[in-house]
Amino acid sequence: MGGRGVPVGAKRRLGEDRRHERHSEVVLAKIAEMSEPDHALAERLHLLIKEAAPGLSPRTWYGMPAYAKDDKVVCFFQSAQKFKTRYATLGFSDEANLDDGNMWPTAFALKQLTAKEEARIRELVKQAVPLDPS
Repeated sequence: MGGRGVPVGAKRRLGEDRRHERHSEVVLAKIAEMSEPDHALAERLHLLIKEAAPGLSPRTWYGMPAYAKDDKVVCFFQSAQKFKTRYATLGFSDEANLDDGNMWPTAFALKQLTAKEEARIRELVKQAVPLDPS
């Protein structure tokens, strides 16, 4: 038992839930600061990733929205405006399970999200999430 009769495991989960909530708030604040079209892309991407991989935790990575499993970033968004590029980017880290032979893409240019792109993003995020070893 932890302090005040709370089981240690429950106390740890409560702490993780609070940390997850704080990270989510920071990510949403970063998205809110973005101008269009990055704002709309990041906001929609945030919802798509949460839907496709609820086990990923939102956090910031180099000041941009990212999504991690066990504190290891799996995928991230890069704003076109911040990086002065003509398109935003959805990227995947080396933690993502996207391996396909000897070569595979790890970043995707985003200019607009239609149903087609959203479906592909859902597939990629589901594939990317590392499987639990258990």
